Amino acid sequence: MSRSSGSKEPVGFGTHITAGGIAGAMEALCCQPLDTIKVRMQLSRSGRAAGTKPRGFLATGAMIVKRETPLALYKGLGAVLSGIVPKMATRFASFEAYKEWLADEKTGKTSVGNIFLAGLGAGTTEAVVVVTPMEVVKIRLQAQMHSLADPLETPRYRNAGHAVYTIVREEGISALYRGVTLTAVRQATNQGANFTAYQEIKKLAHRLQPELDGLELPSYQHMGIGLISGAMGPFSNAPIDTIKTRLQKSSFPPSTSALSRISSIATEMWRVEGVSSFYKGITPRVLRVAPGQAIVFAVYERVRGWIERGRGVSEGEWSSE
Repeated sequence: MSRSSGSKEPVGFGTHITAGGIAGAMEALCCQPLDTIKVRMQLSRSGRAAGTKPRGFLATGAMIVKRETPLALYKGLGAVLSGIVPKMATRFASFEAYKEWLADEKTGKTSVGNIFLAGLGAGTTEAVVVVTPMEVVKIRLQAQMHSLADPLETPRYRNAGHAVYTIVREEGISALYRGVTLTAVRQATNQGANFTAYQEIKKLAHRLQPELDGLELPSYQHMGIGLISGAMGPFSNAPIDTIKTRLQKSSFPPSTSALSRISSIATEMWRVEGVSSFYKGITPRVLRVAPGQAIVFAVYERVRGWIERGRGVSEGEWSSE
């Protein structure tokens, strides 16, 4: 989220992180089932050469619930929740730093192009520091097809902590950073597109409603803008996300280079499943990311208001993925 230039007193960093962390946790709780379905769709082997038709997101969700109980839709939630606060802290702090460095020295304002660059930088930073290891663990947990209702059916990874321990012990700590390049590209494009779209649409909303005269937009408009800006990233980088998911699930000999791994996965997808395989899971991903950002905006604004009430901090303008 970014603060608009102006004379208003900025929201404190602690408030920024607390509200962002709570908002992120609420987003994860509400949207994790869609993310699990997306991962299963991306990992499924189907297409022209595979001899099977791709399964839709509703059918995939129904299959998970039938075979593994509804709780299976929340596999990997522990990994997501444990990474939400550091992810938000890294995103917000790095974006503000990059935005300040790129601001005009005379006016203190940051241009649209530089906002996009700051978003790219923030996305890359969070991918390297937090998101990649978190997603490696999450995907390993989500990929396990075991029923949570059967105590005798023991999964390979019992929980997020056990998954980290097992991955590091068997594959080395570098395995937690498998796909870091693709994750960085995905997060960078997500943040660049979302920060820029959010701020530009917000400016348009203010121009179309001159009666607001500098006042904050209503919450439902924040949610609507977040919904639109949140959908930008998934459509722009779906192939990258699908290849990344398969890369983080797969095991390769330690001597295999990252480029060889990516090339091998992409070639097999093209040869066996066709071009449509690169967009597997796009529906649940959009349905997860876009409403997720609406949730983040609504919860963030409400929690921030609770924390800052009585401290005399003015309402500011913020943007987020």
